[in-house]
Order: sequence, then structure tokens, then C-alpha cells
Amino acid sequence: MTTQSSNSYSVDPETSHKFYINGRWSSPAVPASLPVVNPASEEVIAQVARGSAEDVDRAVAAARAAFPGWSASSTESRALILGKIYELILERKEALAQALSLEMGAAIGFARAMQVPLAAEHVRVARDLLSTYRFQTVEDGTAIQREPIGVCGLITPWNWPLYQITAKVAPAIAAGCTVVLKPSELSPLSALLFAQLVHDAGLPPGVFNLVNGSGPEVGAAMAAHPDIDMISITGSNRAGALVAQAAAHTVKRVTQELGGKSPNLLLPDADFAKAVPLGVMSAFRNVGQSCSAPTRMIVPKDRLAEVESLAAATANAIIVGDPQSEDTVLGPIANGAQFNRVQAMIEAGLDEGAKLICGGPGRVPGYEKGFYTRPTVFSEVDSGMRIAQEEIFGPVLCIIPYETVDEAVTIANDTVYGLGAHVQAQDLDLARTVASRIRAGQVHLNYPAWNPMAPFGGYKRSGNGREYGVYGFEEYLETKAIIGFGEAPGLPSRA
Repeated sequence: MTTQSSNSYSVDPETSHKFYINGRWSSPAVPASLPVVNPASEEVIAQVARGSAEDVDRAVAAARAAFPGWSASSTESRALILGKIYELILERKEALAQALSLEMGAAIGFARAMQVPLAAEHVRVARDLLSTYRFQTVEDGTAIQREPIGVCGLITPWNWPLYQITAKVAPAIAAGCTVVLKPSELSPLSALLFAQLVHDAGLPPGVFNLVNGSGPEVGAAMAAHPDIDMISITGSNRAGALVAQAAAHTVKRVTQELGGKSPNLLLPDADFAKAVPLGVMSAFRNVGQSCSAPTRMIVPKDRLAEVESLAAATANAIIVGDPQSEDTVLGPIANGAQFNRVQAMIEAGLDEGAKLICGGPGRVPGYEKGFYTRPTVFSEVDSGMRIAQEEIFGPVLCIIPYETVDEAVTIANDTVYGLGAHVQAQDLDLARTVASRIRAGQVHLNYPAWNPMAPFGGYKRSGNGREYGVYGFEEYLETKAIIGFGEAPGLPSRA
């Protein structure tokens, strides 16, 4: 798929201009392409095939034809293939990391240490679940059977391209479903590498299919398709709403992860010298382009000056630069439209009277090209400001003061989103109590390690459904009750 040069990976034009359908690379029904722009240089580095409804029809037909055989396959055989996929991701981690750096500006060190390994973990978890998950239970003569839902349409975003693909594809195929994937047209190169990797792992034709293209064309066709049984989308609120509307007439299952405005609540007894720098780095991880980024730091009013000093020192020390440099911490914003959005939101913060602690509008000095953004911290932010309410999706942190813990919880919940949250405290009982009052799908206490088994998903406008671990796996299963089943004959070997 890619060949290594001195400082980058070049894309194979033969593969990039095709889709992966029914176990082979095939050309689009109507020749058309979409440019892929390197955000570090603003130059077009590749062209990928642009799909249409006709291409979706072909991919869905392949997935539908493959479903009876794949859904009836043994869990052991599915686990074996998932194991091969996992091994190949690790074996090809450098090519994948280079593709991620090239297509969306991820710092190469971050791509190697986080983007690729965490993506592999989703595959490992799905593989391992197959050895323990009970697809059938029997109680009082009634069997409860969990069966694959069918053909799944998976729509993934540009900010964690490979990670989001494996978070959906791995549990879906582990459950016995067949899939049609539409990766973001803004970062499709790692998806093409993944398709080749899946092929090399020996996945049967039609189980996994990939069609590149835009949301209004390919995404809409998938959502409305009568032979797709489920849609899983990670994206913006607007995209999620459009997909749900298009899917409504076929009454298919729709799961959505649609963003957030996550709070990081520092309780009065927190270790501020530790909690503030870690909070800044958590908010700015992946250049702030994470749906669950804790971009609202809620702190005691009487500690505000201390927090400002710690936050400014941390943000000003961050190395922003060429994503291919080993020293770079933050590369550029992933695309031009998002760069402009972040710049506009920084200006909005200034216009609304927020106190600028560091950073600000404009490009990073020394970079006339590339979508490089200055790590920016605002203080004295009010919950009514746009920067406190809207998802910015860039390295912009809002510091919001509070006087009482009750007020802090109110501020944390003062958002239309509810994806993630953080609470920092030395009193763990107090942290637990506060966590139970926050309306969010995940709450992190004192910066814990990432847990791939912990369910991930949102309250309110952050979406519905869950990903990761058992809960994410079960999104791809239907529930059947067989009444009068009798005694349990033992665990089934087939899903």
C-alpha cells in the first residue's frame, strides 16, 4: 500500500483509486476522486476513489451474501482471524503510524505510542471476548440467545482514523456481522492500509468492505439502504442527525458518538501542581481533536491565579511543529476547515471577554504553511460563552472558576453534551460522590490509565449506544427469547 522514502510514505495509486469489495480491490462505478491534503504542508499528497450509491449497493450486496456463512462460523474461527489482524497491526505499525502522520498531522511519536497501539487493543479485546462471552443462557426453561444483527454500516471520523475503525469493525465481525466501512474522506489512507491488512489476515470475501467517499453521497446511501441492518457513526452532531433521519424509514438500529464538551473538575483538595499540568496535556492530546477532551477546567475561585500560572507554563512548554520530528508534541490541526473553525472560536473567546492566558489567534511563529495552531488557554470563562458551550476541537482550554462544590457540579452539567468528564481529588470518596452527579457516559478519577473494556458513549447530545469491551460488542447483537426451550444443553460453539 505504501513505500518508504527518506522521510515519508508514498501511497500506491493503484490501490488508492479503488475500493475493497467482496475480497478484492475494485474500481468505482463512476470514475471520480477526492484529494487528500497533508495538513503540515497544505499540499495534495494523494487522490482516493470517490464512491457513489452504486458502489454502496455493490458493497452491501457482498456483505449480505457473506452474512449467512460468517454468522454461522464458530467463535474459534472468528477469534483466529481477529488474532491475525491484531498481529498484523503490530507488525505493520510503522507504516500505519506514517500514514496517520501524513493524512491528519499526528506527531509521529504520538502515532506510534497511542494511535496505532490503542487501535490494536480494540482488536485484541474483541478476540478475547469470544472465548468468554455466552451467546446463550437458559433460565426457567427460556433460552436467551444473542445473535449477530446483520449487515452493519460503519462511518468513522478523521481525528482518530485507525482507532475508530477498529473500535467498530473488530466487535462487529467478532459478533458475526458483516460490514461496510466508510472512513472519513479527510483521512482515508490508514483505512486503505487496514483493508489490505484484513485481506492478508484471511477474512472471507464480503465480510469486510470499504467504500471511500463523502458523507452526503456514501454516508447517506448507507444510512438509507434497506439491506443495512445497523449504522454506527462517530462524527459531528449535524452528521449524526442526518444519518438518523436517513435511516429512520428503514427502522434500523443507529448508534452515535457525536462529540462532547467534557469538564475537568478540580476539587479543593486536589494536588494542583499535578492535576493542572496533566489536565492541560489531556485537553490538548491529539491537538485537542478528541471528542472526550477535557477542555473545561473547573477550579476553585480562590486558586484561580495558581491554576492560571500552572496552565500557562505547561501550554507554553509544548513543542508544536513538524509531525515527522521526534521532538514534536503537537502537529497541525488535521484539515483546513477545522483550522478555520478553531481560529474563529479563539476570536469568539476574545470578543466575549474571556481572559487570554497564553496562545491566541494566528499561526504558530515560523510556520507560514501548515495548519499549526497556538496552544491557547482562556481563564475567567463564563458558562454562557460560546467557548464554554461549543465543541472547538482544537488546543483550546477554558478555565472556569467556582465557589462551592455544588456550583462546580452545576457548571460541569451545564452543557448539551455528556460524553466524558474528569474529577481530581485526594479524597476518593468525595471524588466518587461528585462523579455520580455528573451526567456523562464516562468519568475519570485522578487521570486513570485507559481501559479498553470500559464502555464509551454519551448522554444527551453526545449520542446513544456504547463502544469498547462487552457493551460495545453487544451493540452488534440482537436478543432472541426461545420460550419452552427446556434445560440448557451446554454452551453453544456457534454464535
